[in-house]
Amino acid sequence: MLIAERQQRIVELVNEQESVRVSELSKIFSVTEETIRRDLEKLEKNKKLARSHGGAVSLQPSDSSEIPYTKREIINIKEKKLIALEAVKHVNSGDKILLDASTTAWYMAKALPDEPLTVLTNSIKVALELSDKKEITVISTGGTLLSKSLSYVGPLAEASLKTYFVDKAFISCKGLHTERGMSESDEHQAIIKRTMVNSAERTYVLVDYSKFGVQDFSRIDQLDVIHRVITDHNAYPSALQQLEERGIEVTVVDTVSQQEVI
Repeated sequence: MLIAERQQRIVELVNEQESVRVSELSKIFSVTEETIRRDLEKLEKNKKLARSHGGAVSLQPSDSSEIPYTKREIINIKEKKLIALEAVKHVNSGDKILLDASTTAWYMAKALPDEPLTVLTNSIKVALELSDKKEITVISTGGTLLSKSLSYVGPLAEASLKTYFVDKAFISCKGLHTERGMSESDEHQAIIKRTMVNSAERTYVLVDYSKFGVQDFSRIDQLDVIHRVITDHNAYPSALQQLEERGIEVTVVDTVSQQEVI
């Protein structure tokens, strides 16, 4: 099989399955994993797919606007873990905080120390992760369960969030555009995150480099509601500069020299 033929078939498989692993592709095409990684690197540069930790994911929209948790968990894992570790540094004992249903928030929950905190969340995974930490009070919003994201949305979740005021909200989003603000692919998630922002004294946005310059379907809010953006060193410097010019604090984590510890 010619290289071009193999790469075309890789794109087809990724689009059919939505995500595939390097090891799986290596077996299918009887080539080394290093060869597959080179293929994926070229295909990503040509915007045919997106590389993830251990594999690749499709860039084509799925039938549902919301990306399944199992798919989100393999995208840019190292960046998300290190962003989460940095975010934990901004939590103080006694804080009341909000964590959304993003995978980065889940990594943050895993890294939170077991000390007096109150955590309000619409994420089942975050709530379960914190359940063994005896010093942390966990409040779940309840609401309508979205099975793909394992999160609660809808009027009950919104009403629950509006009941509280917190010190800090830690949220992610599908897109962070310097002109059009934060956006989500799912309108229910966008409403929940907008409500979270309105309930918090300070808002921290946790996004890896792939979210910059992206405008998705449902707007969360404009950039002026953000107090700090925590991202990785692959983010465009020009975008980070524009955020700082708007008075938004920016923290950039180095994903090259640091090791994952979560």
